[in-house]
Amino acid sequence: MDRGREVKMDHSREGSDIEIEGSFGGNTEDKEFSSLREPLLRNRKNNTSQIAIVGANVCPIESLDYEIVENELFKQDWRSRKKVEICQYIFLKWTFALLIGLGTGLVGFFNNLAVENIAGFKLLLTNSLMLKDKYYLAFALYAGCNLILAIAAAVLCAYVAPAAAGSGIPEVKAYLNGVDAPSILAPTTLFVKIFGSIFGVAAGFVVGKEGPMVHTGACIASLLGQGGSRKYHLTWKWLRYFKNDRDRRDLVTCGAAAGVAAAFRAPVGGVLFALEEAASWWRSALLWRTFFTTAVVAVVLRGFIEFCRTGECGLFGQGGLIMFDVSSAKATYNTADLLAVVFLGVLGGILGSFYNYCIDKVLRTYSIINERGPSFKILLVIIISFLTSCCSYGLPWLAPCIPCPTHLSEICPTEGRSGNYKNFQCPPNYYNDLASLFFNTNDDAIRNLLTSSTEKKFKLAPLLVFFVATYGLGIITYGIAIPSGLFIPVILAGASYGRLVGNLLGPLSSLDVALFALLGAASFLGGTMRMTVSLCVILLELTNDLLMLPLMMLVLLISKTVADCFNRGVYDQIVKLKGLPYMEAHAEPYMRNLVASDVVSGPLIAFSGVERVGNILHALKITGHNGFPVIDEPPFTEAPELCGLVLRSHLLVLLKEKKFTKERGMTGSGILSMFKAHDFAKAGSGKGVKLEDLEFSEEDMEMYVDLHPITNTSPYTVVETMSLAKAAVLFRELGLRHLCVVPKTPGRPPIVGILTRHDFVPEHILGLYPHMKPHK
Repeated sequence: MDRGREVKMDHSREGSDIEIEGSFGGNTEDKEFSSLREPLLRNRKNNTSQIAIVGANVCPIESLDYEIVENELFKQDWRSRKKVEICQYIFLKWTFALLIGLGTGLVGFFNNLAVENIAGFKLLLTNSLMLKDKYYLAFALYAGCNLILAIAAAVLCAYVAPAAAGSGIPEVKAYLNGVDAPSILAPTTLFVKIFGSIFGVAAGFVVGKEGPMVHTGACIASLLGQGGSRKYHLTWKWLRYFKNDRDRRDLVTCGAAAGVAAAFRAPVGGVLFALEEAASWWRSALLWRTFFTTAVVAVVLRGFIEFCRTGECGLFGQGGLIMFDVSSAKATYNTADLLAVVFLGVLGGILGSFYNYCIDKVLRTYSIINERGPSFKILLVIIISFLTSCCSYGLPWLAPCIPCPTHLSEICPTEGRSGNYKNFQCPPNYYNDLASLFFNTNDDAIRNLLTSSTEKKFKLAPLLVFFVATYGLGIITYGIAIPSGLFIPVILAGASYGRLVGNLLGPLSSLDVALFALLGAASFLGGTMRMTVSLCVILLELTNDLLMLPLMMLVLLISKTVADCFNRGVYDQIVKLKGLPYMEAHAEPYMRNLVASDVVSGPLIAFSGVERVGNILHALKITGHNGFPVIDEPPFTEAPELCGLVLRSHLLVLLKEKKFTKERGMTGSGILSMFKAHDFAKAGSGKGVKLEDLEFSEEDMEMYVDLHPITNTSPYTVVETMSLAKAAVLFRELGLRHLCVVPKTPGRPPIVGILTRHDFVPEHILGLYPHMKPHK
């Protein structure tokens, strides 16, 4: 190469991925940290994979460009912007926040309306056959309906959008962390997420539609934030402001918060969920827009719920938009009750960590099955569907019939599909308490568990059976090829063992069993998801009971602390299983024993400020790098100096227009007059410029192009002696894709290497230094 030097330095690749690995055992030697006094091994072999597994679909990934590229074109664009254009940009940001809230609220209502009507119709038909003593036919109808709905959801996930399977929250977390895996927020993923979630929940699986709602809100936000579409001729001039990853990230954050608000009718909880769990980067202006978005969702849902109370929504009834009213139970407690709450917290932490362990093992097993093709995915869904139908229809036969209580405000046994007093196989004036949990929608089952003891009593055996069944079914159902949330299975299991503990401690406690059920749900949520503030607020918004705040805080803190002693949160585990290179908020302890220059590896390919076209094309062909250092050399400068960093996508746009010169000279002013900043904006879901599309003659290859106008002249840099731990925190906090490492002493090349997301993943570092001990 003419000007492109190859030095034993760092690659400029964007964040690449890792294979699913259960441990670091193959890379770790049993040496004490005293061995670090010895010279570090200089093994430059990169043994990590460049692919990710998204929805059991193997695909390459990239990092997102959150950093503002301050090149000459960008500066010229900002200098030329008029006040009216700045107002347009601000107006559009708030308009998109409004549209995200409206869209997510409408989808949330549609999801609930569809699930309640489809599941309600199925249960009504089954119940009518049971009243005629046609029990085998009733089971055939019930299992058949579940099977049809399950297959519909599985076909959509297996053939249309594999990335729509599962919760979607881990993928949204990874995106907001800077990981851009294909199809995570695609329009097809949105479509399958909505309808697959409806079919899956209506099919009676022990899954929720709340996790998928977060993914749905993020997909809606991403779709609005594409900055227009040339393919569909949606190229409104104002939309050009959003053709960058930075603004899209803000919109997706609003969408994730809106999803939680739509799922639980918890606008404040949605904001806190985005802040605590989803987003890796936050600022005060984003807080305002996120709060506005969730407020819009709350208004939309409230309006539709009021409309449905007129009876115009079919079988919607009280609404599947979960709202558990435990205000009838008084939250009075004493010191003995606090001991019971502590016990619930410890129990929730242990059960939650074991739940995460089992899900980890099940997902690893299912990945082997899912890799064999779509037909095996659908077969797995069919098996789980039939097993779930057998449990929900068969287990209530084990429960005895109970006489209906007197002086009830509602009819006993229940007429229709929902209610607290299911008739099932019982004679008139008797009901089956286990059937009121199993033979219902998940939302109605939770309402029954959170019903005060003055209105509903559950015996110990049915509660224990229901807890074991939902705990086990929740584990084996997550990971199959349907959109499936974890919130509802966890709340169901937690509320059941909470109510069970409440029944056991009834004579000793002043707390109502409904409040025990609520605290049990909170403890299990804290033990699995490891969130505190957002879960606390979500549950308080769900139940409208502020008197429970101290107990809720206590049980969440205890359950999280206990569970953290065993493993990580469920979403963090799934992110790792999917192979997404997530940057943690903290650095691993062994990173303090390394410096930035220790992990830069591979040949560094740099360009001169004025580079030959052939050199650029060769570098683009032989590498997958997304950033290249630009170095000015004599005669343009007295000594070699780092000019900045140029992106691959910008180079492709520049080369496509063929604005070359025969002489090697600076022609930046001419390029500035030919291009606008939005010409280099990131393409949306459509295709940008690709290397394969470019064609050049031999004469073109010998010509020169000035890279100064498109070079980011202020890239983030660190000195080579900075500790790797400090560099990792800086990289994550700033949301970087490239971090330049510069030499400490003069007289050397102006850049040592470039750190990317890939250089911070433990597998890469421990591959270079096997004697390092990872933090367990």
